[in-house]
Amino acid sequence: MASTIFSLSITVKSNSIFKSGSSLFFSNSAPPPYSSYFLNRFKFGQQLEGKLRRRLRRQLTSSAAMFSENPVISDFIATALSGGIALSLLKIWEETAKRSLFDQKLNRKLVHVTIGLAFMLCWPMFSSGRQGAAIAALIPSVNIIRMLLLGLGIWKHDATVKSMSRFGDHRELLKGPLYYASTITLACVIYWRTSPIAIAAICNLCAGDGLADIVGRRFGSHKLPYNRDKSIVGSIAMAMAGFLASIGYMHYFSSFGYVQESPEMVLGFFIVSLAAALIESHPLSTELDDNLTVPLASVLVGSFVL
Repeated sequence: MASTIFSLSITVKSNSIFKSGSSLFFSNSAPPPYSSYFLNRFKFGQQLEGKLRRRLRRQLTSSAAMFSENPVISDFIATALSGGIALSLLKIWEETAKRSLFDQKLNRKLVHVTIGLAFMLCWPMFSSGRQGAAIAALIPSVNIIRMLLLGLGIWKHDATVKSMSRFGDHRELLKGPLYYASTITLACVIYWRTSPIAIAAICNLCAGDGLADIVGRRFGSHKLPYNRDKSIVGSIAMAMAGFLASIGYMHYFSSFGYVQESPEMVLGFFIVSLAAALIESHPLSTELDDNLTVPLASVLVGSFVL
C-alpha cells in the first residue's frame, strides 16, 4: 500500500513538472514575472563581456607591439624600424629622381603621398601614452632639421632637393616640405593615434593633396571658375582620396582598439575632406602653401565634427 502511494505521488509530481515545463517552452501565455529580470541580467552580462573583451584586446595588442619589457627600449626599437622604413622610401624616390624615371613633379608628389602614410602605419609599434607619441615624433622632427639645413643651403644634397622641390631650388624646401614635416610631427605629438583628428589631418595632407595634383595635372582640363590653377576633377580627387584614406586608417586603428569607429565618425571624415578640398582649391592656398592650409583646415573642422 505504501509503495503504491509513493509511486502515485511520483507520477503526479512528474506530470506537474512536465506540464509546467511545457508551458514554459511552448505556451503563448505571458512570461513569468522574473523573466524580464533575467533577460536584463543576460544583456548586462553581454555588455560587460564585450567591454572586457575590448579591454583585453587593447592590452594584448599593446603588449604585442612591445619589443622589450622596458617601454623605453621598446620605443627606441620601434623608432629604429619606423625610421628605417621612412629612410628606405626616401632613398627609393631619390633614386627615381636621379634616373628621371618619373616627371619631377610626379616624383615629388609620390614622396608626398607615401612618406606620411607609411609613418602613420608604424604608430601601433610604439607604447601607449605621451611617451610613445613623443618618441615617435622624433622621426619627422629629424626631417624638419633636414629641410632647414637643405633649404638654407647649409647642407648640399641634390637628389633630395630634386625629389622634393618643384623646380630644383633648395629654398623651396623651406615652404611645402617643411610644413609637411611639421604637420606630421605636431599631429603625432598633440593628437597621436587615439584621435581621429590626427588621421584626418595626415590623410588629407598626404593622400588628398597628393592625388589632387597627380589627377589634376593629367585629367584637369576643366578649371575652377574662381581659381584657374585648379581643376574640378583635381578637387574631387582630393576630397575622395582624403576621405577614403581616413576611412582606411579608422579601420586600421580601430582594430588595435585606439579609436571606436562609427557612422558619425565616417560622416565627420567626409565633412573634413570636403572642407580641406575647398580650402586647397582657394587662391589663398596657392599664395600661402596648401601643405599649410590643408592640415590647418582639417584640424579646425575636425575639432567640431570628429
